Amino acid sequence: MNRKQLTLLIVVAAVLGGLGWVAWQKEQAPYKESTQKMGGKLLPNFPLNDVEQLVIKQPKAGLVLAKKDDIWVVKDRGDYPANFGNISDLLRKFWELKIAKPVKTGPSRLPMLELVPPDKGAGTLVEFKDKSGKAISSVLLGAKSMKESGGDSQFGGGSFPDGRYVMVGSEVKSVALVTEAFSNVEARPEDWLNKDWFKVEKLKAIAVTSTNATNSWKLTRESETAEWKLADAKPDEGLDAGKSGGVASALSYPSFVDVATNSSADATGMGKAMVAKLDTFDGFTYTAKLGGKSGEENYFFQIAVTGNFPKERTAGKDEKPEDKERLDKEFKESQKKHEDKLKA
Repeated sequence: MNRKQLTLLIVVAAVLGGLGWVAWQKEQAPYKESTQKMGGKLLPNFPLNDVEQLVIKQPKAGLVLAKKDDIWVVKDRGDYPANFGNISDLLRKFWELKIAKPVKTGPSRLPMLELVPPDKGAGTLVEFKDKSGKAISSVLLGAKSMKESGGDSQFGGGSFPDGRYVMVGSEVKSVALVTEAFSNVEARPEDWLNKDWFKVEKLKAIAVTSTNATNSWKLTRESETAEWKLADAKPDEGLDAGKSGGVASALSYPSFVDVATNSSADATGMGKAMVAKLDTFDGFTYTAKLGGKSGEENYFFQIAVTGNFPKERTAGKDEKPEDKERLDKEFKESQKKHEDKLKA
């Protein structure tokens, strides 16, 4: 190799080295020093009590929760009441959320952290709005930070989320790691519904009307401790005590999976529903309709409730004057309890 060739190689190496340094500098240039401080709040001036709308957006789903007449509702389910406990818990978490680790990053690294808005990437956007719909703040939830658990851990080995990368608004300098994984923040309306439903107590009678008249029946009893009797039983018909034993607890702790909105009677099967009427000793009447099947395990179901309560208390024959005030007070308290239950 002569001197000319050696000089050429040195020049080429210098040029390539320079280009590599420029490329490295170009890659590093967008990386921003985080403005977040370890231990500081992610949202230092978050007006918790001003939030009246909560919007969760994901790549293929969206959810709107809002206050209506001072009650949180799920807009995507016909304004059905929302689970206030879940909403309150989420808002408080954001209000208290502190920085575990500021993250120096840049636009080119955001996809790896899943901190790209849901309309363009894999992030989960949580928007906080006031009563008028004006934006208060927003937080983009990115990738979860995973931690390996030992074989003797309660998790049984493998890994589990112990935090999440977040970004306030679209400000790259606000990227940080927090110790809250927000695993339940999903744009699934059914997960945010208030599942507290009705509860049938002190059942007095239950009548089932089927689309097939031969499958219709009615059971009654004289008191809460009395045996059930089959109404209008034919001479050759008798009540199977084994099967009737569970009637007393019918719909005592019901729950549901989701609310079917804008569904036609044909789609839900309510046009040909089986109807059950339940009367209680304390004046409630529940009319339940069981429609068609939805999926593998669920059915469409509808409930209506009415109440017929005595307005005045009938005094006992030998009631003493000193007992009247106490009994009247108990009667009024009982009536209020029934009215509140009916309203709910």
